[in-house]
Amino acid sequence: MVALQVQFLLIPALMSIMGAAQHMMQDAALLRYIDQRFLALEKRLEKCNQDVLEYVDEFREFSRTALSRLAGVGTEQAEVKREVEHLLTRLEQAQRDIDYFGSITESNACVEVHQGLLEEQLLEEAEEKKRLKVMLNASCDHMLAGIRSLKVVKKTGGKHGSWMKDPGKNHAKIYLLSGSVNNVILEFANIMTFMESNQTLKARRVPLPLPWEGTGHVIYQGFIFYHRHGSLNEIVKFNIQRRKVADQMLLPGAGRIPAYQLSPQTKIDLAVDEQGLWALHAEPETRGNIVITKINPAAMAVEHSWDTPCSSKDAEAAFMACNTLHVVYNSPSRGSSRIQCVYDVLGALNAYTNPGLHFPKRKGSHSTVHYNPKEKQLFAWGDGSQIIYKLHTKQK
Repeated sequence: MVALQVQFLLIPALMSIMGAAQHMMQDAALLRYIDQRFLALEKRLEKCNQDVLEYVDEFREFSRTALSRLAGVGTEQAEVKREVEHLLTRLEQAQRDIDYFGSITESNACVEVHQGLLEEQLLEEAEEKKRLKVMLNASCDHMLAGIRSLKVVKKTGGKHGSWMKDPGKNHAKIYLLSGSVNNVILEFANIMTFMESNQTLKARRVPLPLPWEGTGHVIYQGFIFYHRHGSLNEIVKFNIQRRKVADQMLLPGAGRIPAYQLSPQTKIDLAVDEQGLWALHAEPETRGNIVITKINPAAMAVEHSWDTPCSSKDAEAAFMACNTLHVVYNSPSRGSSRIQCVYDVLGALNAYTNPGLHFPKRKGSHSTVHYNPKEKQLFAWGDGSQIIYKLHTKQK
């Protein structure tokens, strides 16, 4: 009986011991598995490190090879440049030889001009001149012979600006446009009102929706024509009485360089004479020489253009009078202004220099010089002063 009781007591103890042993075996197996996984991970990390080192070595070798090849390319480029320069020298020499042999070769085949083609070209030139004369209604028979006197009407505003009258019939109003960038015109009833000391209080202010640039604007037939600020070569036509933009156009080739070297604020200078509206500007393609363009003010379109030999270097202003360009030159130190290049678009005068046409009694610079064909006078802006020059003319 006692032995049976002992057996019943030993069985749970044995089972407990066996369970503990089984748990220990499972833990040992788990530890072995974790250890194997760590060993595998270490091997993979070691392989990855070896691969990185190999990649670094390969990249260094590639860098050395690339730098070596680039150095070789630089050397080859210098050699190619020397060969090209040598070839250009030989080509220039060959061209000179060809020109020389061509000049001494007496060959009728090289110098003959087809008689019919020559006659056709002459006929076309004559027709073009005839068309231009009709377009310009060329009734001008006088030319500028000198500048007789000056009158300083007023001194108001800064260094840059312009003032003018509309050259149309029965127009007595004076217009003042101060500054090289602005959008307000001051309109005065007449020149006497303008000359009064408190003239700005009696002026009618006309705001422009688009500001102007430079000082090359003109007033013609009740409209102001001006170069729009911020644009390359846009010309705006603004109705002064109705206070609205009437039309706009682009002037090809203009706006890239100043029209006059000594007035860099003006890229497009508009002008009016007996034949209507003109635009004056300079182009890089003409080596800075002044270009004349005739504009149809009603259609706002280009009618014709002329490349002139008059340089914009040391020029401060210009004006048109009787189909003829007159360029005003000065010195950078602001000496005495003078007209030194004249160009007649109809070819009656061609282009010539005339250093005898000096502006009288005054040293300084002009921001603008505009011709009024009705009064045969120049309206100029010089160092803040509004000036009138009277002209002396003679028959062409």
